[in-house]
Amino acid sequence: MGSPETIATENRHMPPFFTKIPVSIDRGEGVYVWDEEGNRYLDLTSGWGVTCIGHAHPVIQAALAEQAARILQNPNSGLTYSPARARLLSLLADVLPPNLTRVFFTNSGAEANDAAIKLARKATGRRKVVATEGSFHGRTISTASATGQAKHREKYSPLMPGYLFVPYNDLEAIRSALDGDVAALIVEPVQGEGGVRIPSETYLENVSRLCMTNGTLLIVDEVQTGFCRTGPMFAVDETKVRADFLTMAKGIAGGFPLGAFALSEEVSDRLELGDHGGTYCGNPLACAVAHAVIRYLLDKSIGAHVAELGRFALDEMAQWKKAYPDLVTEVRGKGLLLLVEFHDEETAAKVTDECLSQRVFVRQTQGNGIRVFPALNIEREQLMDGLGTLRKAIALTAGERR
Repeated sequence: MGSPETIATENRHMPPFFTKIPVSIDRGEGVYVWDEEGNRYLDLTSGWGVTCIGHAHPVIQAALAEQAARILQNPNSGLTYSPARARLLSLLADVLPPNLTRVFFTNSGAEANDAAIKLARKATGRRKVVATEGSFHGRTISTASATGQAKHREKYSPLMPGYLFVPYNDLEAIRSALDGDVAALIVEPVQGEGGVRIPSETYLENVSRLCMTNGTLLIVDEVQTGFCRTGPMFAVDETKVRADFLTMAKGIAGGFPLGAFALSEEVSDRLELGDHGGTYCGNPLACAVAHAVIRYLLDKSIGAHVAELGRFALDEMAQWKKAYPDLVTEVRGKGLLLLVEFHDEETAAKVTDECLSQRVFVRQTQGNGIRVFPALNIEREQLMDGLGTLRKAIALTAGERR
């Protein structure tokens, strides 16, 4: 099957949820992918943040092959024990914040957030959940209700009740919102899909303190920032935040579908048999892949690599605002979660299309932004090449305006 047949088949049989890019990807290796015609592209989206160590990495291939030859799914699923699951749990215990001693596995970040919200209500006996404007927590009806973007909520009425929203990075707004019926506050350390919004240095620590004072459980959504995306293993590692739940997905298994949530012993003690479950609650295949990916991140000191490349990238991108002030309004990011913001959506779309014509994938975000979040082990020269193409696309777009 060639690209025209592939594209026609998907268009014929898939619902219209995406504006599809007319490229059919056949294979990948590292930070590159090839379409069915053999054209090579540089991927600066890492499959929307999931292929954190690149496409078709040997450690993932080996883990898949070895575990697939043993067992994919246990009889009675999570009711039986699994050495692959136990190995992953042990490794996560080494890298998670020390108070988060319990972990349950899901299929996605949305499921992890959904479960954390549900269990926070069970554990506290309270009803309301506070989230932030601009946030994104998933596409289930519950997590869509918790997402602070109207475009992801309002067309699905009636939404789940009990959610209220406060501005991101506004401590006084949170102080005012917390009352005796707020079960949980859910927050991203950096708003990824919301436009790579980074709060003040003390924001998360103060949020944590306010939640503790109010008896409100703090859910930290690290679905996008976790597993070295911003440098440290988790973004809250550089803070004094004490989370009650921490949700994970995306980079946890390098592109293999897996999510998880960690919770404290204190919260776990308030939960009971049957409060949660799932068919694929840490199946051996997913756990084996996740273990291999996290082990690689640690053994190769990927966090330090990400921090170094992130500083380099921001320095490079900062020049674009000076060079193209009529187009670029801001450049921001942390680690390898980066965004260049334009004056308008049309400009961002033109730059994105020009990058694609130069065979570089980037992600248009929040209309007027372009997000750059490549594989974490991307080499400096590869990143320079990608950023050079992005700058060239901006320059070409600027030339069209003159």
